[in-house]
Amino acid sequence: MDRRTSSKHQEQLERSQRKWDFWSARESLWGFYERDTREFRRAAVSQLHLEQGDVALDIGCGPGTNFELLREAVGSEGRVVGVDLSPGMIERATERIETHGWENVETIRADATALPLGTDRFDGALATTAVSSTPDVRATVENAYGALKPGARFAVHEIRLVPSGLGRVLNPLIERFYRVFGNWNDEEDVFTELERAFDGATVVEAFALGTNYIAVANKADEGK
Repeated sequence: MDRRTSSKHQEQLERSQRKWDFWSARESLWGFYERDTREFRRAAVSQLHLEQGDVALDIGCGPGTNFELLREAVGSEGRVVGVDLSPGMIERATERIETHGWENVETIRADATALPLGTDRFDGALATTAVSSTPDVRATVENAYGALKPGARFAVHEIRLVPSGLGRVLNPLIERFYRVFGNWNDEEDVFTELERAFDGATVVEAFALGTNYIAVANKADEGK
């Protein structure tokens, strides 16, 4: 049975939606997150090597936190498409678009494990602390791969437990925090799935005892 059609998957989706709908209304929290992670998210965007006129995909876009950074990269002639499962998050993201008058940014409410986006459409894809909160990390990564044009990149800012050293003593607390706050999927590893689905994947930066990292995955250019 396809995991995306199982009752467990549907239960996880519903739980995730409820959780992110709850957090979508906490504007002070998202303001803090946006300020605290801006440079990390900017670094992730830079890994996409986007150019003016490109089309960028923001997976798990939340309230549109990455829209400004992606718009800077693709310019007024490019486009940004944000996807999120939560109606509350899509509402916040749409409000942000309308407030700024961004005509080249759009949102789609959808399950990231079954993105209705077609193939070879995007010049780059971004996900910030989003893939690890989906109930099927493998399907999410595979869909990102399929949505990208040959030669494009998928950059993620992700979370994990402390990978080594004395800091691992903190992992039980860290895991509980991830589960409570972000519906963290501890059964699948994001970077492992990036390595499996893409033609190359690299962790380019790690911080906070290694619990946060930026990774980039490449889709091979068929013409080379």
